[in-house]
Amino acid sequence: MPSRDFKRTDRVGAELRREIGTLVHAAVRDHGLPSCSVSDVEVTRDLDWATVWVTALLPEQSKEAVKALNELAGEFRRALSRQMRLRRVPELRFKYDDSVDKGERIEHLLRQDAAHPETDEGEG
Repeated sequence: MPSRDFKRTDRVGAELRREIGTLVHAAVRDHGLPSCSVSDVEVTRDLDWATVWVTALLPEQSKEAVKALNELAGEFRRALSRQMRLRRVPELRFKYDDSVDKGERIEHLLRQDAAHPETDEGEG
């Protein structure tokens, strides 16, 4: 029996990412939240919980944004239950995705290292 490449949780996660991304964009605009976007959604195997990873335009406002989104999670879940064809919409929890910040920090360090090369030619 061939294995399926995509699990149901992957498909649900992708659909949730699209729908929640739209809802978060509207919430940022309507509630005056710090600018943020959905980077990924991970759904548990039993579809009870969905962890929504968000990135913020300004990393120093990330805690404020995640706190506000977690407060709006119930409202998002109700909207999703009307929009999606799922028997049960997972509980949502928002977390900050710092991978973009880490990548920018590494890139900055690499550029800084390239701008100030150390001369090791005379040693050896």
